[in-house]
Formats: sequence, structure tokens, C-alpha cells
Amino acid sequence: MRVSFLAGTALALLVSGPAAAAWDDWNLSPLDGMVGDLSYTIGGQVQGSVFDADQPKPSDSWGGTGAAQLNASLQRDYDSGLSLGVKGTFSLFHDRLSGDNYGSDLLAKLYGVMQTGLGRVEVGMADGAAYQLAVTGPTVNGEVSLDNPNATFFRDPSTGGAVIDVFALNSAVESSLNYAKISYFTPRLFGVQVGFSFTPSEGKDVLPFVNNGPNILNRQKSLWEGAISYTDSFGPVTLHSSAGFTVGHGDRKTAGHAGLTDWGLGAEADWDIDDDTRLAFGGAYREANSYTFDINNAFTTGATRSLHLSTVLTRGSWSLGGEFGHGIADGALGAPTLGIHAYEVDAAYQVNSNLQLSGGWQRLIYTRDSGTFYNGAPHRLGMHALFLHAVINI
Repeated sequence: MRVSFLAGTALALLVSGPAAAAWDDWNLSPLDGMVGDLSYTIGGQVQGSVFDADQPKPSDSWGGTGAAQLNASLQRDYDSGLSLGVKGTFSLFHDRLSGDNYGSDLLAKLYGVMQTGLGRVEVGMADGAAYQLAVTGPTVNGEVSLDNPNATFFRDPSTGGAVIDVFALNSAVESSLNYAKISYFTPRLFGVQVGFSFTPSEGKDVLPFVNNGPNILNRQKSLWEGAISYTDSFGPVTLHSSAGFTVGHGDRKTAGHAGLTDWGLGAEADWDIDDDTRLAFGGAYREANSYTFDINNAFTTGATRSLHLSTVLTRGSWSLGGEFGHGIADGALGAPTLGIHAYEVDAAYQVNSNLQLSGGWQRLIYTRDSGTFYNGAPHRLGMHALFLHAVINI
């Protein structure tokens, strides 16, 4: 059965090229228009996967997963160059294997933007500066990447959720998530851009300073973050790099807990071999004192680390890539030390400006030094999956 699935995956990608020729002229543009002096844009994304997951029983199965989101913006431009706007992202649908890092709430992001010649200011539920400027390495399809995926193929039968919920690779500094914050980004000058963010609490109330966040122990307050990115071209090679950090104040701390410290580095090189061919490779490393990157479990000892390395070869509408991921979360206060090794090989065909089809193989190996996984295994849980994925961006 799995051999047949792999053959089907390869066949689907091979025939999609010729068949897609008839789709070249097909495209969907965001809905846009004017209301007085205001311009609006409404778009979104729909994604879905079918897969054959091979993991310890009772979870051996075929399956499917998917999600849909709506993106909307409202903007007014002035003759002076000033631009004011509001942007939002809404999670319309998702299942237990697809979602986002923001809790998969209906309202994922909602923030105001002011763009001037001196930079950009954002206020509201948005990504922080360290995440927005992060470089984590190229991917064929970011939705099913090993690093910070929006879709996974392994179900935990004991919870009904995803196996990766226990510990997911994420090599971009993202501790402030979509909590209400204030951010500033400089213009990119001589290839350099700098960003700063302040997040007063873990609140999702759109506007900062509305409340003190959830009424729980070991919450984080006053999260400060900064980031710098650099990009420049040297002949046919374009280099990208980034560095970012987030620090927070631990509130209502219990023994063994601390304020947050989170930092990361990333780099990528893109080589334009000719007009149709590009080879990209890069990666990122992140380290935080928050156990499995949960900011409500920032420990005084140990750290959580995430490493991502990847390469992608693109020729025309085709792309082929490989990824490697490694992570470890040091145990403390009774929590086990968790490890993950991950591998992925995938290929994709860009049918048109909206639609991408991809397929590949993914391997995850989890380890722990105490306790057991869902199947009763005490130390190691190995899984792999073959998948087909489609994503439509509008």
C-alpha cells in the first residue's frame, strides 16, 4: 500500500506539469476596491493534505488534514507619503492536525499600521520584530516544513491532537506570538533593517495595556524584543541573515521559574545559476530557557534548542528540497528531557500564481529520558509519512 502511495505521489507530480499548462491563465486575485479614500483588500489561503502515516499502533492510518484563513486590510494613503492601515487574519477552519502557533483562534491577527519614510509602526495583535525579520532557511513548502509547520501527519490517539504538540521545532524567535504589542521597523538601508517590539502581557485583546494577561502562575510580562536582518547581492549570490532576541519579566513566579530569555540566528544564500535555476541553502538556530518554547515554563536551569538546516533547488516551476531538524528540551522540575530528530524530502510544482502542488516524505524521531509516549514506549517514538499537499493563496 505504501509503495503504491509513493508511486502515486511521484506520478501526480510528473503529470501535473503538462496538465497544468491549461491552468496557466487561471488565477484568482484578491478582492479589492475603494470606499471613499480607503482602499481594501480581501484574500486568503486554503490548504490541504492527504497522507499515509506509519507510526506505532494504534495510529497506523491514512488520513487528511486542512485549514483555511481569510486575510483582510484597509488602508489610506496620503500625498505626504504617510500610509495608515488596519490588517487582520482570521482562521476560518482547521482540524487537529492543522492550525497555527497562535492557538488557532478565529482572530489570529488584528493590528494597525503606520508607514512613513522613517519606518513602520505596528500596534495590535501581530508577530513581533524578532519573528518578522527571522531567516530560517529555504523550504519547498513552508506549510508542511519540519520547522514551525502549519500541517502535520502524526496523530496522538491519547489526545486526538498532533504528536508534535509535545514539542515542535521552531527556529525563529516567536515567544511574543500574537499578543498585543507595539513594534517599530526601520527602513532597509544598505541592506540592513532593525526592528523592536514591546509586549506588555500575554493578552490577546487587540490593544496593548488592556490587561495583565491570563491569571496563571509563571506568566511573562514586559516582553522586549529586538532584531536585525541583512540582505545583499554579490553577483549571482544573494545573502540573507538575521539575529533576534526576546526577554521577559516572570510574574507570580514559583520555585525554579524565571523571566524569559530567547534568542536566535539564521542565514541563507541564494545562488542564481541561470535565469531559470536557483539553488538556496541555509538554516537557523534558536535557544530559550522556556521548556519546549512554552513561555509559562521558563526555567532557571536548562534550555530548549531548535536547529533547522535546509536546501532547495528550483528550476522554472519545479522545486526539490531537503530539510534536517534537531531539537532538545532540557528537563527540570519533574518534566522529562525531550529530543527530536527530523528529516524531510519533498518536491513541488507551481501550477500558477495561486496554486502549488507538492509531495514528499517526512521522518520524526522523538526521545525522552523518563515517562512514556502514547504507545507506552519509554524512550523512543519513530514515525514517518508520505504526503501530498495542495495550497491555494489568493
